[in-house]
Amino acid sequence: MYTSILVPIDLGDSSLAKPAVSTAATLANTFNAKVRLINVLPMTPVMLAEYVPANFDAQQRQSCEEAVAIVAAESGIPRERISSVVRQGGIYHEILEEAAEINADLIVMSSHRPAMKTYFLGSNAGHVVRYALCSVLVVRN
Repeated sequence: MYTSILVPIDLGDSSLAKPAVSTAATLANTFNAKVRLINVLPMTPVMLAEYVPANFDAQQRQSCEEAVAIVAAESGIPRERISSVVRQGGIYHEILEEAAEINADLIVMSSHRPAMKTYFLGSNAGHVVRYALCSVLVVRN
């Protein structure tokens, strides 16, 4: 049923990422699917660029790649069926772009219970659900 599953993870909130990774692992093992973990780094604001080291973005990316690799190793998904990527930009935009690039047929992501501000401003999960070209499974925390 599923062959390619994308799992966006927020490294800043590991308790939020675990349910999505666990759900994706169950689905991947059931359907023998491939899983791609994605973490999206925000762009460094231009006004802060002069205050951070020249290699700040590279260091941040390397740290995130190492952290995502640990999540992948602990996921319970065989190594040959899991991969990861760190992208930089707008969260939901990068998730949708990655889903298109890998021809994902399912996105599994965690989301907090909606708060009042989420109803007015929207959320990354909400944007992904609205604009994804594939099925999206939102795992509530």
